[in-house]
Amino acid sequence: MPSSRDERLYLQDIVEAVDAVARFVAELERETFAGNDLVRSAVLHKLQVIGEAAAHLGEETRRASPQVPWVAVVGFRNYTVHAYFAVDWDIVWTTATVDAPTIGDAVRALLVTMPVPG
Repeated sequence: MPSSRDERLYLQDIVEAVDAVARFVAELERETFAGNDLVRSAVLHKLQVIGEAAAHLGEETRRASPQVPWVAVVGFRNYTVHAYFAVDWDIVWTTATVDAPTIGDAVRALLVTMPVPG
């Protein structure tokens, strides 16, 4: 679902959301996360932003960073939005603490190599 918005902006949205997730879970244990509705909600929202931004990237951009499971990223967003009542918070924790930092690193590297439109 590519759009007319510059893809670099979507990639920047991803980086900013990844950074926010890192701040939200910094120094938290899984049990603390599980018991804090405010933090869980904030983390889930930012993960959904990552998926929404990823959905707007074109195939060429996705191919430039094949280590990112783009389909899974978008699928995670869709699942958590449409099946919000069945969210598995252990999966959200793993996504926030393991997957998101890896995605952020890959997107940062992609941004460095992408030509600036002009």
